[in-house]
Amino acid sequence: MCIYKSPKNGTNFVNMSIFCNIDNNMFVHSTAYYRFLVLFFNCLLTFGSYFCFDIPSVLQEQFQGNLTCPNGTQHNGTGHNGTLACVEGLGMTPAQYNLLYAIYAWTNALVVILAGFLIDKLGNHVGVFLFSFLTVLGSSIFALGSHFKGTQYLLPLMLMGRLLFGSGNGSLTNIQESLILIPSGPPSMNWEIAPVVQNRITAFWFKGKELALAFGLTLSFSRLGSVLNFFFTQQFETHFGIQWTLWGGTLLCTLGFISAITVSMLDKVGMKQLGLDGVIQQESKKVRVQDVRRLPLRYWLLVLTIMFFYNGVFPFVADASKFIQDKYSGYSQQAAAYIAGAVYDSSLVLSAAVGILIDYVGLRGVFAVGCAVLTLPVFALLAFTFVPPLVSTIWLGITYSFAAASLWPSIPLVVPQATLGTAMGLATSVQMIGIGLSNLIVGHILGTKSSELKIPLWRWQQMMIFMLANTIACITASVSLNVVDKQQGGTLNRATKRSSAEQVRQPVGTTPLLDEVGDEELIN
Repeated sequence: MCIYKSPKNGTNFVNMSIFCNIDNNMFVHSTAYYRFLVLFFNCLLTFGSYFCFDIPSVLQEQFQGNLTCPNGTQHNGTGHNGTLACVEGLGMTPAQYNLLYAIYAWTNALVVILAGFLIDKLGNHVGVFLFSFLTVLGSSIFALGSHFKGTQYLLPLMLMGRLLFGSGNGSLTNIQESLILIPSGPPSMNWEIAPVVQNRITAFWFKGKELALAFGLTLSFSRLGSVLNFFFTQQFETHFGIQWTLWGGTLLCTLGFISAITVSMLDKVGMKQLGLDGVIQQESKKVRVQDVRRLPLRYWLLVLTIMFFYNGVFPFVADASKFIQDKYSGYSQQAAAYIAGAVYDSSLVLSAAVGILIDYVGLRGVFAVGCAVLTLPVFALLAFTFVPPLVSTIWLGITYSFAAASLWPSIPLVVPQATLGTAMGLATSVQMIGIGLSNLIVGHILGTKSSELKIPLWRWQQMMIFMLANTIACITASVSLNVVDKQQGGTLNRATKRSSAEQVRQPVGTTPLLDEVGDEELIN
């Protein structure tokens, strides 16, 4: 039997597990191997769903292609100036195509709030299973919808699929991230919204210097799914068609579901063997809907900064492939997909290094302003010049990497720890509302006719101006955030190293859910 004493309130709790009876210290000393096993399956959790998310972006020509093509005019997307030939596809208009992304975002806006409360109340194990299953179900219905092209059922089925997929994927990402954030210790976490469940798991098992590495690996592996999508999906579609391509995405989501079951079991068993599951459940019971009122002004300015920045990233990537083909001569569909995917290529390469850098130097508020300012030239180049698009997509990928590593880790610095899941869910909700509205606006800017093989350049220019407007709003919000933060102690710009030495003050009502096992008083 092992008895632990909580340093917070002195309460004793008992672990009666057989493992603990044999030798608790053996498990404590072996947690390095155990947590990296958890990390391995946690990385697989969202690989497939990240791959699936932007399949429409790579195959935008097929989604908006004609239902039939005259003999001899069909184009397979591998030659130059592919948008000038007839592309056989699902017959969607640009507005309908962008609605696929908007419905995903709006579903997230609602579901992630409920997911935050659900995870805070019931734990990661329920959430990771439920939301991973929803990604499989949603991607299956989405693929099924492609079999009904030319009928009235195609759009409703595909929208329903994206709705269910969004219900699972956004919440799954937030679970993944929140697992990074639950433990105590210096708030030097770097993560990006994507998994409520996935990051909650990483947060529990990693802290200190390993936390940045763990999240960097998690995010990088998720982004690897996005990168591989932009590299291989178009080639797969050329050989097997759009329907089998979408079912292939569903198969990858199934891999994530299997990983979800595995990581849930590992996480639950590990917490029980360490005798910490009861502590988390006790703290989680304190979460209330009314806690939203305790969220400070810095939190809301941070949320607005996140929303406006991402309004310029995800809606752009959704239409980037076709934009490149329509504006710049000499790019095949496959080459355009490679260039559009460079946004995620940069993120894949830089995520871990940027995370470690920001963990060390702090200055999250400064980085937030810098990322927004440096993003302005990206959309200016795309709107008003013919500079090769690869310059802009790599540039955007770099600012995106720094923004993700500086903005999202700032949330636990300004909210009570026990309400972190709720705060995360609410931040994601506002973000997704903005992205969904941006997708809808972009869809209407680009037109409602499916007969246009090449969208006029003036429409693309208007879209880029809209992206610029969001970036300017992001600059305004981030500057305001820094002003308020300076007035309240400058927490966001404090270096992690100094924060640890000074034992950084936590916001009012902020208490860690649990301390590291090594900090507990262990009585054998």
